[in-house]
Amino acid sequence: TELPRVKRVLGMLRGLAPESLLDLGSGRGTFLWPLLASLPHLPVTAIEQSERRVADLLAVRAGGVERLSVVRMDAEHLTFDPQSFDGVTMLEILEHLPRPELGLRGALSVARRFVIVSVPSVPDDNPEHLHLFSVEQLRQMAANAGCSRVTFEHVLNHRIMLCQTT
Repeated sequence: TELPRVKRVLGMLRGLAPESLLDLGSGRGTFLWPLLASLPHLPVTAIEQSERRVADLLAVRAGGVERLSVVRMDAEHLTFDPQSFDGVTMLEILEHLPRPELGLRGALSVARRFVIVSVPSVPDDNPEHLHLFSVEQLRQMAANAGCSRVTFEHVLNHRIMLCQTT
């Protein structure tokens, strides 16, 4: 919860007050654990492609976090029905996707109200990062994916984009 981007996204979520949330690319839980602690009544579905990460997340659910659902799925090929979740988070995942526009389009299709995206804003040495997005690139990608309203915030070497669908 000490990372500035995590704090900011949690603040955004408190203000948006979603009824359900899809977290794409939950990974090691850098964002997921503070989210579950900060919003104790929010049902969260975590998506991960890694079999090992899915097993870890399922162990957390089995350990008593019943409002956490876990699904192994590719973020570029979501199979949920349209508008299945009130909100979607894509935190530190878009830069990893070979076709990030597919991931954002899919996230917007399953969101009723909003999608929150965070990405690095400066180059780094992570070999798994395939993209570094400018604000204009993100804005264009969001518009192409059907986002009706987009806003940006900048938090310590990261961009946070809020796409609202309504």
